[in-house]
Amino acid sequence: MKLNKKLNSFNLQEILVVLAIIGILLLLALPNLMPLIAKAKSLEAQLQLKQIYSSQTTHRYMYSKYSRDLNEIDYIAPKTVSENGTANYTYEIISADNNTFKAQATAITDFNGNGVFNVWIIDESGKPKQTVKD
Repeated sequence: MKLNKKLNSFNLQEILVVLAIIGILLLLALPNLMPLIAKAKSLEAQLQLKQIYSSQTTHRYMYSKYSRDLNEIDYIAPKTVSENGTANYTYEIISADNNTFKAQATAITDFNGNGVFNVWIIDESGKPKQTVKD
């Protein structure tokens, strides 16, 4: 014996209305979230630059000078998004001598679409500084 039970469900129009409302809410909220997204991505640069600082400090203790080469301080930069990795920045040492060094992180993508790429630097003081704001 079959029981014909009717299940409560939504029809196609109701689902489409809900999806349209969610889409409109996302469009309203997205411009407010862009600065937070850019700030979160800039944390990557700060952490990697602090790692470079730590490696440079260790190298200076061992050899009494800072290095101009990332490989020499045993720093391996993470693969960028364009290289099928997750990093949003490229890293390089701009200058180095016996007493000072300067390393830079440059964004490879424009986080908020204004045409400006974010740049961070770190020196022997160990404090990352944002030189170009995105």
